[in-house]
Parts: sequence; C-alpha cells; structure tokens
Amino acid sequence: MQQQRDSWLIKSVRLIDAISTVSGHAVAWLVLPLIAIMSYELTVRYMLNPTLWAYDLSYMLYGAMFMLGTAYTLRRGAHIRTDFLYQNWPVKVQAGIDAACYLLLFFPGIAIVFWISSDFAWRSYLQDERSVGSAWMPIIWPLKWCIPVGSALLLLQGIAEFLKCVQALRTGSWLEGHKSLEEIISEEIAEEIKK
Repeated sequence: MQQQRDSWLIKSVRLIDAISTVSGHAVAWLVLPLIAIMSYELTVRYMLNPTLWAYDLSYMLYGAMFMLGTAYTLRRGAHIRTDFLYQNWPVKVQAGIDAACYLLLFFPGIAIVFWISSDFAWRSYLQDERSVGSAWMPIIWPLKWCIPVGSALLLLQGIAEFLKCVQALRTGSWLEGHKSLEEIISEEIAEEIKK
C-alpha cells in the first residue's frame, strides 16, 4: 500500500514537472520575436521614424514570458530563498517549513490571483479590450489571459513542490530533481566543461 502511494506521488510529481518544463521551454522561445522586434525598432528609429507597434509588442511579449514562465522558475528552484540558512537545515526541517509556507502562503495567494485574474481576463475578452496607450491600439486581452494561465501553471507546480515536501517529510530525503539553483547551475557548468 505504501509503495503504491509513493509510486503515485512520484509519477504525479514527474508529470507536473514535465508540464512545467515543456511550458517553460516553449515560453522561452518568445525571446526570439522580442529580440527581433527590438532590433528592428532600434534600426528603424535612427533611419526613419519609430514604429507604432514595437513598444506594445515588446511589453506584451515580455509580460507573457514573465507570467507564463513562473511555473518553470519554481520547478527549477530559481525563486528567491535565503539559501545560506536553508541549506544547513536537515531535510525534514526544510520540507516542513516549505510545506507550511505552501499551505499557508503560496496556495491561498496564487489561488486569489488566479480567481481575480480569470474574471479580469474574461471581461477583457468580452469587451475586445484594446490598449489605449498608443495610436496603434492593439488588442490587450491575450496578454491579460497570460495572468490566469500563468497562475494555473504556477499552482500546478506548487502542488508538485508540496508533494515533494510530503515525500521528504516521510523519507528524510528529497526526491531526485529537487535541487537548489546553485546545484543546478554548477551541474550545467560541469556539463558544458565536459563538452
């Protein structure tokens, strides 16, 4: 019975981690059109006149990257944490504090953001809302939908992180793949050196 529960937990965590990884890698590709737009704008600005659309598209792409990439950031352990204290604590203490923070702070806060932003984005879509900050006046509702979608992805990854805490509380060790940002970076550097 315990093995089945552990197996289910590990499979769930791996599935959610995979969703966050795939979505993070997909969102990372938005940087290419962002660079192209900004490069075009800088080139044209000094030769002709500035465009009406480049500023709007650049903040929309950046905002989408920011919101849709939060789950991947959490999965990679790249959110702010006071690691100089945390890394010296026993695994069960780390897991207990993390689990309490997820239950008391993370889930309620992100759930509220999801709930409010869903209504906000839906109303924007129904009104076919446009940005009034420029003469181009692009539609703005797709950007507003990034908030609830990003929040949903972040909530999902939060569930995986909470399940990792539960497993660590039971076993006294983190699941493979639960690493600090420093560990991840040092491993990537080591891989690059090997190449």
